[in-house]
Amino acid sequence: MLSPEEIKFYKDNGYLVVEQVLSQDEVEDLRRVTDEFVEQSRNVTEHNDVYDLEPDHSPETPRVRRIKQPSLQHPVYDRTLRHPGILEIVSQLIGQEIRYQNTKLNLKSPKIGSPVQWHQDWSFYPHTNDDILAVGVAIDDMTLDNGCLLIVPGSHRGPIHDHHQDGVFIGAVTDAQFSDSEIVPVTIAAGGISIHHVRTLHASRQNTSAHARRLLLLELAAVDAWPLLGCGDFEQFNGRILQGQPTNLPRVEKVPVRIPEPKHERQGSIYEVQTKLRRAGV
Repeated sequence: MLSPEEIKFYKDNGYLVVEQVLSQDEVEDLRRVTDEFVEQSRNVTEHNDVYDLEPDHSPETPRVRRIKQPSLQHPVYDRTLRHPGILEIVSQLIGQEIRYQNTKLNLKSPKIGSPVQWHQDWSFYPHTNDDILAVGVAIDDMTLDNGCLLIVPGSHRGPIHDHHQDGVFIGAVTDAQFSDSEIVPVTIAAGGISIHHVRTLHASRQNTSAHARRLLLLELAAVDAWPLLGCGDFEQFNGRILQGQPTNLPRVEKVPVRIPEPKHERQGSIYEVQTKLRRAGV
């Protein structure tokens, strides 16, 4: 359970770190399965429905930068998505009724590990309310050297920055006024979790260390938060409920919105979407 001080910190700053949520055995299971996926990627030559590859990926030196929808790929990832300790913590922040939006596993190989430019998750999927967050499950220690999450504290209470360039959505902040001078590195020991609000500005740098950085990301929302771009198949939408009951009565709140349209021709993961960014990023 979170303390009142931790809940206030999250509400004030838009992020939180909770250490020792997973056991050592649970962490080892995640490492083992992730190693298996990377090993299997030797037979993959281009991005597909499971893998997003680093530019220098090869059969001899497999380098994966993302495993897509891991909770659908292996029971160990799905079990982590439904981890009672994680859900108990999240319930204190967005309520007891929880749906997952998506899952992904971002990997940063030693001395490489692609960076992620500054962005707000909300820019990709605006909803009727913003009781939405991302949980980052640390499979490895997250350090400044290996490309830990970077946060602008309090930015979830500010504007939704423009993520468009030349009239198309590129998934990265392009506002000239934006400054990354006030950032906080979110360091975590393996087995801990980070939590960041859907509107919090965040990024990550390249891994400059000799150690891997693997982070399982769980995008979670209140059940009554409905995507403004549509929910897709209603049965599948409700099938993503982890706790609570379906509803067709979305809770609508006054929240700032920019629609992520139109899209450019390079689609896929955030790495592909951000390739068009001309502004130098981290």
